[in-house]
Amino acid sequence: MARSNWTFPLVRFILLGLSAHPRLEKMFFVLILPMYLVILLGSGVLILVTILDSRLHKPMYFFLRNLSLLDICYTASSVPLILDSFLTPRKTISFSACFGQMFLSFAMGTTEYVLLSMMAFDRSVAICNPLRYSVVMSKAAYLPMASSWAAGIINTVVQTSLAIRLPLCGDNIINRFTCEILAVLKLACADISISVTSLRTTIIIFLGIPVLFIFFSYVFIIATILRIPSAEGREKAFSTCSAHLTVVVIFYGTIVFMYAKPKSKDPLGTDKQDLSGKLISLFYGVVTPMLNPIIYSLRNKDVKDAVKNFVCQKHLSNVALYI
Repeated sequence: MARSNWTFPLVRFILLGLSAHPRLEKMFFVLILPMYLVILLGSGVLILVTILDSRLHKPMYFFLRNLSLLDICYTASSVPLILDSFLTPRKTISFSACFGQMFLSFAMGTTEYVLLSMMAFDRSVAICNPLRYSVVMSKAAYLPMASSWAAGIINTVVQTSLAIRLPLCGDNIINRFTCEILAVLKLACADISISVTSLRTTIIIFLGIPVLFIFFSYVFIIATILRIPSAEGREKAFSTCSAHLTVVVIFYGTIVFMYAKPKSKDPLGTDKQDLSGKLISLFYGVVTPMLNPIIYSLRNKDVKDAVKNFVCQKHLSNVALYI
C-alpha cells in the first residue's frame, strides 16, 4: 500500500533500540549505568575544581569546564532515555519529548565541535607562541569564545524548526536508541530537501571547519615541538596538548567510523550493520563523554593535584563532622 494512502498524524514514536536483542539490553544496562554515573561524577568534579582552585583559572581550564558541562548536558539528554529503553518492553516516546531530546543532544553536539577547535587554538598559542600567550588568550579574548554555546543552540533552533514543521505520518518506528534528526526526517511525508540541505550546511560549518582548524593547529604544534632541541623539552611541550589530542582522536574517530563504513547489500549483513551502527552510536554517546574527565585527570598534573586537594578537603571536612 502506498504510504500516502495511510498517512495520519504521529503523536508517539517507537524507539527500537536493542529490542531485537533482549539479552544485550540487560547486559548494556549493567554496563552503561555505572558509565553514566562516572560521567556525572567525573565531569562534576572537574567543573568544581576548575572553579574552586585558583591555579586553574586559566583559558585551558575554562574550556575544560565548558567541555565537562557539555558532556553532562549531552548525556543527560539521551542516556536516561537509553537506560529506560533497556528496561521497558514497549519503548515509546511522545512527539514533544522526542523533539525536546533531539534539540538538546543536537545543540550539545554541535557546540562541542566548535569548543574542541577553540581548545586546539588555545594549545597552539601556548606551544607556538608562549611569550604572547597571556596577551592573545586574555580573559577579554577567551570569555567571548563561550559564544559557541549560542552558535550551537541557534543552529539547532533552525534545524529542529525545519523538522518539526514537516508532516510526519505512517510508520512511527525509529530504529535508534534516541530521536536522531535524520531518523525522524525519514518519517516525513513531504519534501525534506530543505532540511537535508540545511543539515549539510551545518555539517560543513560545525564539523568540517572545526576539523580543518584542529588539523592545521596541530600541524603548527607538531612543527614547533620538532624544533625543540632537547627530548625533555619536546616531551614537556607535547604533554600540554596530549590530553586534548587524545579526546579529539577518540571523538572524531568515532564519528568517522560511524558514518564512513560501507553499507551492506546483503539483508543479513544489513541487520548486523544496524546492530554495529547502534553500538557505535552508543559508544559515541556514552563512552566518549566518560573518557573525557578520565583523560584530563590522568594526563594533566595540575588537574590531578587539584582533584587530590579537593578530595582531601572533603575527607577532612567529613572527619571533622564526626569529631
